[in-house]
Amino acid sequence: MKIVDKCKILLRGEPNLKRLLNLGLTVGKRFQYGRNCFFDPSFCFLISIGDNVTLSSKVHILAHDASLKQMLGYSKVGKVYIGDHVFVGANTTILPGIEIGEFAIIGAGSVVTKNVPPYEVWAGNPAKKICTLDEYKEKIHTACTRKYSAQYKIGCGITQEMKAEMQAALNDARFILVE
Repeated sequence: MKIVDKCKILLRGEPNLKRLLNLGLTVGKRFQYGRNCFFDPSFCFLISIGDNVTLSSKVHILAHDASLKQMLGYSKVGKVYIGDHVFVGANTTILPGIEIGEFAIIGAGSVVTKNVPPYEVWAGNPAKKICTLDEYKEKIHTACTRKYSAQYKIGCGITQEMKAEMQAALNDARFILVE
């Protein structure tokens, strides 16, 4: 990687994932993360992320809490485990000692303070159960009757006519589905 590219990554605030992996951070296959994610560098070896996990932008994963460090002389430290096929929305904070089960969804802006069981959708501050994954899928399937191919995204061949078509569809519905 060129020096210029490395500088761009640092300026954007992206983690040096290779360095964190060398220090013990564990990530599975097809792990994806957005810009400005934070993986606790002091205790990255306590963070384990499964296969097919997506972290949106500005997700913070903390393995320590130093809130009482000055008073007690110690920080609270705990493992963080994120199971397979998990999606974590933008601006979410996951606190130390948390397990997120497989196929869970964490909504944007959440603060995860309790373990999240598999196949559940959680959101809020503090994050709470919203519904099961099956209930969420049914809700989205029922609410979103219009479906579009991946061509309807920027960089995938979308035309001005296709953009207008989507705009019109969203005048009649809150959401649509795009591959």
